[in-house]
Amino acid sequence: MTKRNKIIYWIATLWLSLGMVSTGIVQLLKMKEEVALFTQLGYPLYFMTMIAIWKILGVIAVLIPKFPLLKEWAYAGFFFAMSGAVFSHLASGGGAKDFFGPVLLLVLTVVSWYFRPEDRKTISVNL
Repeated sequence: MTKRNKIIYWIATLWLSLGMVSTGIVQLLKMKEEVALFTQLGYPLYFMTMIAIWKILGVIAVLIPKFPLLKEWAYAGFFFAMSGAVFSHLASGGGAKDFFGPVLLLVLTVVSWYFRPEDRKTISVNL
């Protein structure tokens, strides 16, 4: 892995982790604005708690060494959660400001996944 790719990976991964943990904490604490947003999108409030816990666990999985298969699942979860957020905002008629956070986290997820080091990737077995 080149030095440039390692820098790109760690910058994207740290920003992704910060974004997921901070939004997870906001959702876990059920802050007024987040409750209003989830209600506007039509989701039950227990869904907010579930997503928050998954985000925090996903960050732990991405940051700890080893466990490449677990990392793949965490990246997939981040991708599905953030693409789902984008589509939820689209379906509810959200404005441009509503898309910025989910789209940014979606891009950071893809960049972090793409530039991850070899020891954080699953090994393909050819039969």
